[in-house]
Amino acid sequence: MKRLPRILTCLLIVFILGLLLFLAETGFFSAAMSMETMRAYIRHFSPYSQIIFFIIQLASVIVAPIPSNVTAAAGAVVFDMWTCFWLTCGAVLLGSVLVFWLARALGKQFVVRIVSKKLTERYLSIIQKKRDVFLALAFLLPFFPDDILCILAGLTDIQARRFFFIAVCTRPWGLLVSCAVGSSLLSFTPAGLIFAGSIGVELFLLGLKYGDRVEQFLLRRLSRERAVKQ
Repeated sequence: MKRLPRILTCLLIVFILGLLLFLAETGFFSAAMSMETMRAYIRHFSPYSQIIFFIIQLASVIVAPIPSNVTAAAGAVVFDMWTCFWLTCGAVLLGSVLVFWLARALGKQFVVRIVSKKLTERYLSIIQKKRDVFLALAFLLPFFPDDILCILAGLTDIQARRFFFIAVCTRPWGLLVSCAVGSSLLSFTPAGLIFAGSIGVELFLLGLKYGDRVEQFLLRRLSRERAVKQ
């Protein structure tokens, strides 16, 4: 690594350790045991609750073993839906970029210590093979570990700008649904959840099978249109 990236990486590691210490000292991990205690934890920091909530959502991507969707649902009760959504969206996208960069800077040995060898082996080969298609579908569907996939994506040859574009286009949708559920603007019955989940699985499998062909088809069409215009 060059001098500047090395310094920035060290600063990022210090920042992450500081986040972890802050969460531990303020009782976040015990508060995360239920939605009620999580909401009380957020309200406790009023009038700075929005700042603390942003930090929580950022930490949920980087260090905390709590899904961003769960904390988003809790935050939507404390704030209005759109305030919660924009705070969550900004924090999650920033966190996604930070963990992607950290993995790229420190390499596979570091990632295996954070993610575990089992999860690394399970997802890394798929990301390397399917890359854009898999990341886009996994970010859209709720049953994949999005934050872990962001870290593992840093070990592939995908361009940082391309990764960020995929994250911006796909990650916010699940967060929006969580915020809507938390604010009671949207609700699901058990049967509805099962139906939506089955549809999601089918779309995911179809995307993995035919996603590359669709992408190549669209790229060829765009190339032809560009050639005609020229």
